[in-house]
Amino acid sequence: MSDGAIREFEVCVVGLGPTGRALAHRAVRAGLTVVAVDPRPDRLWPPTFACWIDELPEWLPPSAIAVRVPKPAVWTNAMHRIDRPYCVLSKTGLRDALPLDDATVVAGRATRVGANDVELTDGTILRAATVFDTRGLPTPRQRRAASAYGIFVDAEAAAPMVTEGEALLLDWRLTNGAGPDEPPSFLYAVPLGDGTVLFEEVSQGLRGGMPQHELRKRALSRLAAHGITLTGTESSEAAHYPLDQRPPRKGTAQAIPFGSRGGMMHPCTGYSVADSLALVDTAITALLEGRDPLADLWPWQARLTYWMRMRGLWGLGRLTAEQSAAMFDAFFNASPRGQRALLSAHDDYTALGAVLFNTVARTWPFRWRYDLVGWTNRNRWVGFDFAAADREPGRIG
Repeated sequence: MSDGAIREFEVCVVGLGPTGRALAHRAVRAGLTVVAVDPRPDRLWPPTFACWIDELPEWLPPSAIAVRVPKPAVWTNAMHRIDRPYCVLSKTGLRDALPLDDATVVAGRATRVGANDVELTDGTILRAATVFDTRGLPTPRQRRAASAYGIFVDAEAAAPMVTEGEALLLDWRLTNGAGPDEPPSFLYAVPLGDGTVLFEEVSQGLRGGMPQHELRKRALSRLAAHGITLTGTESSEAAHYPLDQRPPRKGTAQAIPFGSRGGMMHPCTGYSVADSLALVDTAITALLEGRDPLADLWPWQARLTYWMRMRGLWGLGRLTAEQSAAMFDAFFNASPRGQRALLSAHDDYTALGAVLFNTVARTWPFRWRYDLVGWTNRNRWVGFDFAAADREPGRIG
């Protein structure tokens, strides 16, 4: 586009991660004129995305899924099998399922994103009846955060922990080398369908998150403890993002935040892609029928659900590793509806309230319940000095 050019559309989507691409794709399919803006619109997304299969919208083809796991496992104080199919998404399959052939795609960076116009670095102004801001999240700083360090391990070497058709969604076993007086982390391990398994050491809920060097040491310690030998050539990935991005307020003259930027980042799990994909048509239908998309995306039931999940995030961020295992042990003995209310349902506030209450009530020993609700040790890990941890750094190989 030429410098200073002005173009007008019905919908403008700023940011072409999975959420923004899906929003632009479905808006075009609905007959709207769409412009999508991203600095690198053809880039394949770096992170690994996964979700429960029943969360995905029906319009998404099977080719978007790389690996299906019928009954993923969770380790707390015991091993639990979750009778709910889980999947790892295919990056290329997901992108190819969301073509933008009939949209105007602009390779550029937005310097200003308004309610009805977007200005790019070259002076181009894009005007639209509705602007969606799907650019993702800023750095966490001292917000409640998720931090992860992942290592891609050959499937044969990974077999002592994860075999074909299996996945470990949470592993709270005390095998990562961290002491009882240090902030906890757990293991997440999934096959990727390309002959490798992703082993990811994850911290959830700490203010400012956990440093990557600490997560790396823990990941290496855990793999060694389970007899997994590395070659030293394995690639890795890292993640660090805030978990407390609240839903946008209604009635404000602004672009509509959508996806993780719009409160669809689950405060307790860090998942956002599946919920965002499922809500794309809700937003598009609201536009077509002349309603405010925010009102349809965030009715009071969904806002109450988010509020309760935030309480869960605060509780998770102050527990020890043993307390976390005990709490999740209680949770994964809840009913399937209760589990889904916490893990994925966008607005099932009644079941969520019940499962949160029952999880606290069934966590043992009794005194640990005070930490869960914040009556004791509310700021247990605030300001923890990871640099002072006196442990030998792990090394690959």
